[in-house]
Amino acid sequence: MSVKVNITVKQKHIKLPAGTRLLIRKACTATLKYENFPDSAEVDVSLVNDDAIKELNNQFRNIDSATDVLSFPLGENGEYDVNPETGAKMLGDVVISVDRALSQAELYGHGIEREIAYLTVHSVLHLLGYDHVNGGLEKTVMREKEEVVLEALGLAINKV
Repeated sequence: MSVKVNITVKQKHIKLPAGTRLLIRKACTATLKYENFPDSAEVDVSLVNDDAIKELNNQFRNIDSATDVLSFPLGENGEYDVNPETGAKMLGDVVISVDRALSQAELYGHGIEREIAYLTVHSVLHLLGYDHVNGGLEKTVMREKEEVVLEALGLAINKV
């Protein structure tokens, strides 16, 4: 399995730590490995500011506020479009608010690296079909998977 992660930084006001792009790639790969994703995959990740994610949240979810991360899956029920040049399954788009990642990192008392890794893992699970909107068991399963992947990356999440 190979994983191609296309990362676009669309915000300039928060300087990201060195290694952030590598961390995002590792988080995507670790999540897919943990989920035993059998094929080559492609994920697009955009790092934006609160204004940009608020606009997307309003446009696609009818929620007029900023959020930490949005996921735009390209597949459904394990069926994905395939990049004709590479044969990789195109899983979808991840959009992370760097503003929100920084404020949540401060709130939870850890670094922005851990927060960006968490948001990446969380969003890739969404691309694979996981959901937590209804809470309950689905939310618990997602949280457990996030914790296992982050521990594998050496970034165990804080118990909140």
